[in-house]
Parts: sequence; structure tokens; C-alpha cells
Amino acid sequence: MTAATLAEVLEPALSGNYALAGLVVLGWEDAVAFVEAAEEAGCPVILQAGPGCRAHTPVPVIGKMMRHLADQARVPVVCHLDHGYTVDECRTGIDHGFTSVMFDGSKLPVSENIDLTAGLAEVAHAANVSVEGEVGYVGYAEGAASAFTDPGEAERFDKESGADAIAISVGNVHLQTEKTDGIDFEALSAIERVTSKPLVLHGGSGIPPAVRKRLAQETRVCKFNLGTELRQTFGASLRQTLEDNPQVFDRLSILKSTMPAMRQSVSDILKTITLV
Repeated sequence: MTAATLAEVLEPALSGNYALAGLVVLGWEDAVAFVEAAEEAGCPVILQAGPGCRAHTPVPVIGKMMRHLADQARVPVVCHLDHGYTVDECRTGIDHGFTSVMFDGSKLPVSENIDLTAGLAEVAHAANVSVEGEVGYVGYAEGAASAFTDPGEAERFDKESGADAIAISVGNVHLQTEKTDGIDFEALSAIERVTSKPLVLHGGSGIPPAVRKRLAQETRVCKFNLGTELRQTFGASLRQTLEDNPQVFDRLSILKSTMPAMRQSVSDILKTITLV
């Protein structure tokens, strides 16, 4: 199986009334666990390298790692650069094996956001790479507040940006450590009425599984970004390993011990949002 673009996996999800998981990767062990869980479920998966990952592991390295996994996988794997804050960042991802990039122009005036996204989309599509954009601003738990997506701006972005998917803000929040019922379905419906492209919700860890399932089956949300709950799983598993085996010191043994829990966490996620 070769690496897939975001557009290639989201179009079937859009027509089939299901969603896919964009899973935040921080290293080899979690990336392998995510792919194994997707293979077991028989569904595509989106491996995401966010700013934290890229600060720790250079883009040329993480890009090659993801592409290696994608090329060996039995299911489609998207290699996605998440939250590129400049066009140059996204173009670097394109040059180093990513099959999808997200340009985050959410803090810019909408016209500038559209223009920059459109220019990037032209370059990306020529290289067979997908582009995700963002309209509105998805805030952070205990950090910057959200600004809900304006339907009029979403309509313009949908028609003019060339993006293959649009991340929106309708009550979803990054870095939520607890589940909340914050999704505003009326705000989401207003956006759906004036757009046609697949929609993305960042901050998926804060959305309860039952709400994710409803969104996947009843709305045009086709991708949930998930990172915090996976980091929580990793941390809990790591602590348990060290508590149960205080004599262990080998890095590989310690990190490998987290993989079963990570696989199970992703399996549980996929059961609520896909057709598996």
C-alpha cells in the first residue's frame, strides 16, 4: 500500500457518512501502534506531525518515517503536516514526503488566509498533496479563547481557497483533558448549509465518543484530530510500566511497553467514528 492523500480518504468518508482519525504522532512507537490499530480495523488512518513533534524531530526525518510506515501498511495512511503557520513550513513538508499539509491561517484576516491557502493549494496539488485550511479559531484549554467560524467566511473559503478540507470552530477546543458537551450543532449546521467540502474538528479529545459518533454519522465532519487523550494513554502506560518494573532501564523496552495500550486506545476511537 502506498501513502494516500487527505482528499483520497476523506471523499469516501464524506459520501459514506463516517469519519477518520487524525492522530498526533510524537515518535516511532506511537506511529507504529496507530497504523497497527488501523490495519486491524481495516480503515485508513491519518498520521499527524504537529508543531511539537516537528520541534523535537526534524521534518525530513519525521516525513521519511511516516512514508516508510505508509508504504508498508495494509491500509491507506495519510502523512499529514498539522498546523503549518507559514506557507514555507508547508512547502518544506511537501518536499519531504508529506502527502497532506495544513496551513493554519486562522489568525489572519480571512482574505489573506484565503489567498495564502489558494497559493499553497496550487503548489500542493501539482505535487499530488492535499491541503487542509482553517476558518475561525480553535482555542486552547487554559489558553487562547476560541472564535467561532463565521458561516459567511466559511462559504468564501470553501469556494475560493482551493483547500481539500476545512477545519472549523464550533465549540471544539485544543488540549482538553476532560470530555465536554461543547459542540454547537446549530453553528455547525449553519456552516454546512453554505459549504460543500469535508469538515475537520481539531480538539477531538474533548468531544465525548457518543458525540463523535453522531457527528460522524449525521454531519459533514469527516476528520477528528486527536492528541491529548493519546498522550494521556501513553503517560499512564509508561507510569504503570515503571511502577511494575522499577528495575527496567532500557529505553526500547520502556517505550515498547506503551504500544498495546496505544493500539487499544486507537481501536476504541475508530469503533465510534468509522464503519468498522
